[in-house]
Amino acid sequence: MIRTDALDRLPVRSAVPALKEALAAHGTAVLCAPPGTGKTTLVPLVLAGLVGGGPVRRVVVAEPRRIAARAAARRMAWLLDEQVGGRVGFTVRGERTVGAETVVEVVTTGVLLQRLQRDQELPGVDVVVLDECHERHLDADTVAAFLLDVRAALRPELQLVAASATTDAAGWAELLGGAPVVEAQGISYPVETVWVPPARPVRPPHGMRVDPAQLTHVASVVRRALAERTGDVLCFLPGVGEIARVAGQLGGVDAEVLQVHGRAPAAVQDAVLAGSSSGRRVVLTTSVAESSLTVPGVRVVVDSGLAREPRTDHARGLSALTTVRASGAAARQRAGRAGREAPGTAYRCWDEAEEVRMARFPNPEIKVADLTAFALQVACWGDPDASGLALLDAPPAGAMAAAREVLSAIGAVDAQGRATERGVRLSRLGLHPRLGRALLDGAREVGARRAAEVVALLSEEPPREYGDDLAGAWRAARRGNDGYGARWRQEARRLASGVGGAGGSGGGDGSGGGDDAVAGLVAALAFPERVARARGAGAFLMVSGTGAEVGEGSRLRSAPWLAVAVADRPSHSASARVRLAAVVDEDTALLAAEHLRVSGEEVHWEGGDVVARRVDRLGAVELTVRPLKDAARARVHEALLEGLRREGVGLLRWTRDSESLRERLAFLHRELGAPWPDMSDESLSGHTDNWLEPELSRARRRADLGRIDAGQALQRLLPWASGDAARLDELAPERIQVPSGSRIRVDYGGEQPVLAVKLQEMFGLARTPRVGGAAGVPVLVHLLSPAGRPAAVTADLESFWKEGYRAVRAELRGRYPKHPWPEDPGSFEATRFTKARLQR
Repeated sequence: MIRTDALDRLPVRSAVPALKEALAAHGTAVLCAPPGTGKTTLVPLVLAGLVGGGPVRRVVVAEPRRIAARAAARRMAWLLDEQVGGRVGFTVRGERTVGAETVVEVVTTGVLLQRLQRDQELPGVDVVVLDECHERHLDADTVAAFLLDVRAALRPELQLVAASATTDAAGWAELLGGAPVVEAQGISYPVETVWVPPARPVRPPHGMRVDPAQLTHVASVVRRALAERTGDVLCFLPGVGEIARVAGQLGGVDAEVLQVHGRAPAAVQDAVLAGSSSGRRVVLTTSVAESSLTVPGVRVVVDSGLAREPRTDHARGLSALTTVRASGAAARQRAGRAGREAPGTAYRCWDEAEEVRMARFPNPEIKVADLTAFALQVACWGDPDASGLALLDAPPAGAMAAAREVLSAIGAVDAQGRATERGVRLSRLGLHPRLGRALLDGAREVGARRAAEVVALLSEEPPREYGDDLAGAWRAARRGNDGYGARWRQEARRLASGVGGAGGSGGGDGSGGGDDAVAGLVAALAFPERVARARGAGAFLMVSGTGAEVGEGSRLRSAPWLAVAVADRPSHSASARVRLAAVVDEDTALLAAEHLRVSGEEVHWEGGDVVARRVDRLGAVELTVRPLKDAARARVHEALLEGLRREGVGLLRWTRDSESLRERLAFLHRELGAPWPDMSDESLSGHTDNWLEPELSRARRRADLGRIDAGQALQRLLPWASGDAARLDELAPERIQVPSGSRIRVDYGGEQPVLAVKLQEMFGLARTPRVGGAAGVPVLVHLLSPAGRPAAVTADLESFWKEGYRAVRAELRGRYPKHPWPEDPGSFEATRFTKARLQR
């Protein structure tokens, strides 16, 4: 019997009439309903005609997570007082529970993508509900775009509902062609916010790492919440590892501690969602419980303020989840779980002042994730660059280019980006294309079962306690009786059975060698850019050019080659840290990364000189190197230009006169502009044809550059054609004659030309000398003592003789009594001699 009382209590019931009207009129609608209102459970039953009357129609509900898909199906079946597999069923990767009577099927977005690729019309389906679309998962965005394509071209009668737990629905409404927005008001109770930042600063998260002090603080806040409040506690943490560590610190609390995440056993998930009949509970969870799951009995939320998002480092060929600060929207969702059934409290493990620095919403996956799988999906759909798809955010061009490069390398797309037959097979394996390639090609080498077992390990990273050796982790999974081992065995069976159906030729176990050889081959096929050769002391160089380091005590440190499956880059480190890898030999490395092997002549500037050699390389890894004695002159010339650009024209021979000429020309360019040439390193090294030929073309190495007379070469840049070259000595004289008759060199190396001269040689000169033409620039006169030490600096001699000279005279006449210090320097004869010499 249908549980009418439970259905009547669901707040979304009030919005159902408006939703049905919107679908009847427009075919699309956006449903905004807070978590716990019944949007995931009541709405599909109503649209299917199983509740509230109406014709029976087939409804597919797409959830972003497997745990949410199972939970939604179980809840709907419970509302109908049935078992899952009757009129309500579910399908997730590796698990399908449906029957002949099933009319509401809950699937993951990944499963729905596969169905759309196999048959775009979705025959027999009347309504699709995209749940939790506000989370902006990449598969969900892709499914929505494909379904809108289907509605426009094939099935205009197919109805589409985008269900969101937030009210930020304008973008979805526009994407769905101006779809009506239907809002349901949830029953929410007031939630008190308590700010509980750590007493001492903690290190910010980096990569997957979270400061242990932060987790200790979260555990202490959970204990405080249990002491200060009543009801169950829901604690949000970024991932499975952090959940396990906080659980380990909650021993002895007067409550049952439960761990809920996508990898948790179904029995644990069911127990959490069913509620507790006796005693309090502490439920440690990931973001899955923000909106996808409703946990009954919760009165308190403890929020770590952390979440996980995908990130891709295209330059290093590394992609992984990374720990980030949760967004403001996520923090509100989490806090709201405390007020679902009664007034509650949210403990936030950060300072209130930090709130303003939080991002408003989480990043859409399409903006930050590895797009290789997405690029293959759209190529199979017939739109390789996704330009014709209705997407809330366009995929970044750089990420798409990197994705197409990978797909091309594994034979999944052709030169135009269209999916090949192999690409279509790869798209139907339910794997990342890299892992699909490893499965298909590995099966031919080592057999379907063994290839599938290793790929299953790579598709869900093994627990840390399995170690960093992929072959060792494989053996641990075989004998493991933990939750991971059970999931691994199920996935390995699925993959092995799918190899033949996907067009793979490997069906047996194959020979392929021992565990090390098999694991290494499959990992190398999946990640050929991460094949790495040893550099010594646990350091390796990946084919991609990224350095990698293996932890102390690992058997991998002594391997000559590795196939790196999982790596991340710690903060302030130039090298990646290997977290999972397999030992391989050079033959395996060459087989897997064959498309990255190149042989040829290399001539470039390295280590301060021209390097010419013949190299056989695997990406960045040099296999063999031999000197090249007859390098082409043009390539040597280009290498020398590279050296000049990198190290500057100081590589040439510079005398004092040539440096002086460069400084004089630079002064004129700065003050007068054209036609006087720019003397900067950048300009000189960028226009070598104008002044360094033919000497540069005859050079072969750095030493030859050092023999080129820079001053003689600079003469070629003087403005001879305009006739201005003849005025060089007039506009920027190398020396200026002073009243004593001496010709003093002018230093043009600073911002203002400097004339450093002994003070007595300037007697009688009232006006400061100028350079640079009629108006000119006054030189900066450095007046020196008879010993050549600075006595005064002035750009205004007239003012100095009137005001500054008296103080200098008083200070120095006693120190240098043999030299003249007249009271009136303006009328005294300038000299470079002593008084005695003058008298002679």
